[in-house]
Amino acid sequence: GGLYVGADTFAITNGATDTTHISVDANGHVTKPLQSAFSVTESGSQANIAVQSTIDLLFDTEVFDVNGDFSSNTFTAPVTGKYLLSINIPINALDNSATFYYGEIATSNRRYLQIFDMNFSGDLDYKGFGLTLLVDMDASDTANAKIYQQGGSNQSSVNNDAEFNHFTGFLVC
Repeated sequence: GGLYVGADTFAITNGATDTTHISVDANGHVTKPLQSAFSVTESGSQANIAVQSTIDLLFDTEVFDVNGDFSSNTFTAPVTGKYLLSINIPINALDNSATFYYGEIATSNRRYLQIFDMNFSGDLDYKGFGLTLLVDMDASDTANAKIYQQGGSNQSSVNNDAEFNHFTGFLVC
């Protein structure tokens, strides 16, 4: 056996039928309106990144937060699963006397880094750090975006341009 449903549209709802959990339209498009997904940016720059300290990035502007799982610069996984997380962090005034910088996504279980070696003859006006990862998270695990500078002076800052500065994620499976 099997279960066959013939309909132009099909929906799975809660018991009161006032909240759709899964919807399939006549063309076969499947949507999950409550599937965890977020996109946030920063509205104010973080000046003078402290040297040799891991700095939590501040994301105070939500583009969207389906299911309300992002709060206080932290994504909290609502269920155990695989999540696609992505950051783009624009840094201004990179100090050439720094040894390196790295961008980071830190989850409850592991850290993911992108390192940038500062082997230049002068300071850099800007550099973007980007990471896109498929990560395993358990229910209630958290994820944050961070930046780190090794050595040099604290002249660098995180650019607040919403076209460049992002932290996004969604539940894949």
